[in-house]
Amino acid sequence: MDGKSNLIHQNRTGHSSNPQHLFKHISKVSRADREQLNNNKAFTIWLTGLSASGKSTIANEVEAWMFSGQIHTYVLDGDNTRSGINKDLSFSDVDRAENIRRVAEICKLFNDAGVIAIAALISPFAKDRLMARNIIGNDDFIELFIDCSLHECINRDPKGLYKLALEGQINNFTGINSPYEPPQAPDLHLHTDFNSVDECVHLVKNYLINKMKFAENI
Repeated sequence: MDGKSNLIHQNRTGHSSNPQHLFKHISKVSRADREQLNNNKAFTIWLTGLSASGKSTIANEVEAWMFSGQIHTYVLDGDNTRSGINKDLSFSDVDRAENIRRVAEICKLFNDAGVIAIAALISPFAKDRLMARNIIGNDDFIELFIDCSLHECINRDPKGLYKLALEGQINNFTGINSPYEPPQAPDLHLHTDFNSVDECVHLVKNYLINKMKFAENI
C-alpha cells in the first residue's frame, strides 16, 4: 500500500496518522448549558431495519411530532448521508462500518449541541450498531428495530431496489445478497408489516415519555 492509499485507509477507518498531536478543545458553553437553553435532553434515536421497512417514514413522523412541541431535532437518513458526507463509500462490509461510524460521530456532535438526532440507516451488522452505541454513549442511544418481513419489503419496493438486486444488478444488497443481523435486545421493537405508521409512532412517543421522562408537554 503506497503512502496515498495508506492515508485514505487511515481516514476511512477513523485512525489519525498523528494522534499525539491532537488536543481536545473544551468549550466555555457545555452540553448541559445547550440542553437547558433548548429545554430538552439530547440523545440519539437509531432506527435499523431492512430497506423499505419504514425507517425513514417513522423517523420523519417522530421528528414532526417533536418539532410541533418546539423540540430541537434533526434526521440523518441513510440515503441523504450517502449522497453527501459518505458519498465516497461503497457497500462493502468495511465501508458499511465506516458509514455507520461517521453517522454516529455526527449524532454525537448533534447531541453535544443539545439537539436530538434521529438516524435512519439499515445498519445491518450488530458489531457496527454496537460501535455506534459506544461512540454516542449507552445512555444517549435508543435503538429502534423497524421489523418488517423480507417478503413484505420486496412487495413494497418503493425504489425498485429489490427488483434490481434480485436481477443481479445490485451487489451487496441487504436481505438479498448481503445479510441482515436483527437486534437481539432493541430498546423498542416495532413491527411495520402489521402495525400502521401511526401505531408505530404512538409506541415511540410512549417510550420516550415513559422511559426518557421526555416531552410530557407535547
